[in-house]
Amino acid sequence: MFSDIQFIVFDLDGTLLDSVPDLAIAADKAAQTLGYAPVSEDQVRDYVGNGADVLIGRSLSQSLTVSDELSDETKREARRLFDQFYAETHHQLSRLYPNVVDTLARLHDAGIPLAIVTNKPSMFVPEILEQHNIKDYFVEVLGGDAFEQKKPNPIALNHLMEKYSIKPSQMLMVGDSKNDILAAKNAGCHSFGLTYGYNHGEPIANASPDVVADDVSDVLELLGLALTQS
Repeated sequence: MFSDIQFIVFDLDGTLLDSVPDLAIAADKAAQTLGYAPVSEDQVRDYVGNGADVLIGRSLSQSLTVSDELSDETKREARRLFDQFYAETHHQLSRLYPNVVDTLARLHDAGIPLAIVTNKPSMFVPEILEQHNIKDYFVEVLGGDAFEQKKPNPIALNHLMEKYSIKPSQMLMVGDSKNDILAAKNAGCHSFGLTYGYNHGEPIANASPDVVADDVSDVLELLGLALTQS
């Protein structure tokens, strides 16, 4: 089933990077600046995954469902503040998950093209990749504003398949949330769900990925590669 994989797409937040500590600081500051209740790191861990607009809307609403009572003006100002405060963190508290660097390096050494498709705003991604010295592993990095629709819409995956002449059966999507798995299914490609990360408190298995794994390095075993070259 996976012997034909020739291209691997990774989600970023919750898959390669634990970014919640910095996101929580920004969401909390934005909410309190506008007179809303404080937002905790645990709350933000549940709220992430659908892009910055949804994250800040959930933070103001204190719920996974964004309140209809929030005006467009309030949401715009909250997003502006969030972007400002998030940029000011410089992602100092964000950390790569275990085995991420070694896994990316091994896949890169094996000649498999890698890409990132994230719902995170594009402007924040380059600094993160450079800080953690993983930028050069990827042939393409697509943020949440690269296209009109975010995951679970498959437009970014379809774009990559067309650009790199990859068939759906040759692409693997690696992610931690239902949106990642649904994007893969909508594109017709294989899906690899990680049990850690951010999925609104739901087990990733509920999204029925082709593979469920506890560690990102398990993708190497799937492809018949060792974590380190002998």
